[in-house]
Amino acid sequence: MKQNYNLLIGVAGLVGLVLVIAILGYIVSRPKDIVIQGEAEATEYRISGKVPGRIEAFRGEEGQQVRKGDTLVIIDSPEIRSKMTEANAAKAAATAQKEKAMHGARQEQITGAYELWQKALVGEDVMRKSFERIQSLHQQKVVSDQKYDEVEAQYRAAVATAKAAKSQYDMAVKGARQEDKDAAVALVERANAAVELVNAYQDEIRLTSPADGIIAARYPKVGELVGQGSPIMTIQDLSDMWFTFNIREDRLHSMQQGDQITLRIPALDNREIRATVYYIAVRESYATWRATKEIGEFDTRTFEVRARPNQAVEGLRPGMSVIMISREK
Repeated sequence: MKQNYNLLIGVAGLVGLVLVIAILGYIVSRPKDIVIQGEAEATEYRISGKVPGRIEAFRGEEGQQVRKGDTLVIIDSPEIRSKMTEANAAKAAATAQKEKAMHGARQEQITGAYELWQKALVGEDVMRKSFERIQSLHQQKVVSDQKYDEVEAQYRAAVATAKAAKSQYDMAVKGARQEDKDAAVALVERANAAVELVNAYQDEIRLTSPADGIIAARYPKVGELVGQGSPIMTIQDLSDMWFTFNIREDRLHSMQQGDQITLRIPALDNREIRATVYYIAVRESYATWRATKEIGEFDTRTFEVRARPNQAVEGLRPGMSVIMISREK
């Protein structure tokens, strides 16, 4: 009787052991719930300058809240100062040339041209009388042909000189030709454009914030040389944030734009929030393609899914992890 009792206890113990092992095996081998994890992101602005130079000063520290239009970086650029001096000098010269063309010659120049014209007229009158006398004597065969030709040539030269003097006088009175005036105006406009261009670059030595946000990063240090277009600072706009998930296509489960999802944020004491899916697109195949045909399934690709919180989340910062809890159509 006692022997049968011991046998019964042994069998019960064995059955119990088998049950425990089976339960443990089930627990260990049971498929775990899929965790879809993403992270918070925000719009970022890279601040860079159009002109090369050295960082003269920063007007903000990393993590500091800034407003749109705040001056954040001052660049020292000797090249811009030199170009400004050159442009102003060219503008002054062009303006003087324009004034000269528009107002014509000075009164002293006009008077001088008039005196030369009158002198030429007197010379012309003297040579005309001399030519008339020689012409009369030549007809009487008193002077030679050579003498006649010489006096005639001198008279014609005196006439031409008087005409040239009259032309110079008229030019002095009338001023520059319209073509010269137009050219002078064009020179001034060109000089003004050069000054405006340098002024535009002058504005670029003081870099401002393009939006409200925080200074996420500063790259160079004060005194370092920065080239044209080199990033100097990054501003994050915390008012424009979203969540990004990389989800395999076999786990999308017909997710569509407009779906409502519930998220949990571990960094904010597991706070739960609601968000709306607004973007779904396949990632680059070279980085996300995954071959699974060898185990009888199919080639899977990864999709990028973005969701925007339905309302602002206080304390949320770019880089914080989020866990997708549920999804609703």
